[in-house]
Amino acid sequence: MSTDYNTDTTTPSHQPDTTPRHLSPGVRLFAIIVAVLVLLGIAYRIFGHFADEHALESATRAGEVPIVRVVHPTITGATSEIELPGNTQAYDDTPIYARTSGYLKQWFVDIGAHVTKGQLMATIETPELDEQLQVARADLKSAQADLNLANTTSERYQNLLKLDSVSKQETDVAVSGAAAKRAAMEAAQANVRRLEQLQSFEKIYAPYSGIVTQRNTDIGDLIDSGSSATSSTAKELFRIASVNELRVFVAVPEVYAPDIHNSDTASLTLDEYPGQTFLGTVARNSGAIDSNSRTLNVEVDVNNSEGKLLPGAYVFVHFKIPQQSRELSIPSNALLFRSQGLQVGIVRNGQVHLQNVTIGKDNGRSVEISNGLTADDQVILDPSDSLAEGQSVQVNDHPSGGQ
Repeated sequence: MSTDYNTDTTTPSHQPDTTPRHLSPGVRLFAIIVAVLVLLGIAYRIFGHFADEHALESATRAGEVPIVRVVHPTITGATSEIELPGNTQAYDDTPIYARTSGYLKQWFVDIGAHVTKGQLMATIETPELDEQLQVARADLKSAQADLNLANTTSERYQNLLKLDSVSKQETDVAVSGAAAKRAAMEAAQANVRRLEQLQSFEKIYAPYSGIVTQRNTDIGDLIDSGSSATSSTAKELFRIASVNELRVFVAVPEVYAPDIHNSDTASLTLDEYPGQTFLGTVARNSGAIDSNSRTLNVEVDVNNSEGKLLPGAYVFVHFKIPQQSRELSIPSNALLFRSQGLQVGIVRNGQVHLQNVTIGKDNGRSVEISNGLTADDQVILDPSDSLAEGQSVQVNDHPSGGQ
């Protein structure tokens, strides 16, 4: 009996089929779209990264270029003006001292009061002086009585001498005694007048019309006669200032001294009165340059009949200075003070050029340049200390403020 072996090697039906199958068209399209989107996202990220780096680089480069404000020099006219600080002072400013000693009985004016010449300001009680005056008057009466007796005796002796009833010596003694008594009487009269004059100082009067700026006494105060120059204990009772006209003292730099003349007109400005000008006249000057400050002391008198100006005020005095030629003027805050000399920064083709200049006159807020600039130059305002030759800068075409 023979056995029949089945040699069929066909894959059993339970094993998986690994034969590749074809995808549908819709699936393939979806896969392509997804792949394209992924590539686009990666490209966008890479492009954005490079764009940010470029923007950062551009901003960094822009930040390295400073922005500056510039101004063109202005041409001054035939005259220029200098502005100098000054202090106002009362035309007359007088301390009032007592000329007699005693106690203050009463005062009639206080600070800020306007007084007229001869107005009673205070009274002083002087009991000791009153007693001295009474004694002096009594001594005067005694001296007058002695003089009358001496005159009578002298006349009698002179008449008896004619009759040879007395000697010449006795007559001469009588005449000399009358002359001595007359001198004693005149001395007593002078003493009475002196004490009466001191007694008249019990009343303190205003020496001129003005305003009371100080009152340093009160009722009952012990008053010492004299002044600060003669007595260490004496003190001023009042201080009066005449303010209808004020003096303004100005220290004028030596370079402008030849241009200041008496009777010239000057104008005053104050921070308290913006936009308002007060006119004054150059009254006098010291006629000499102060060796310490190199300035000329100039007095300007100002009419203050309206009382707007106060003594001791800080003012700006404006003087007109004639010029021989036209000059270029720039603000003072455009100057650079360096070891190379006085310089300014000029913008040319977007770069800085440091130009040496020579000042003709200093007007305070502005200076006149006699050499080194033209009217077309763009001068940098408020230059930094690090400003260098050839440095790239950017001009601010829309400044927020003025010069």
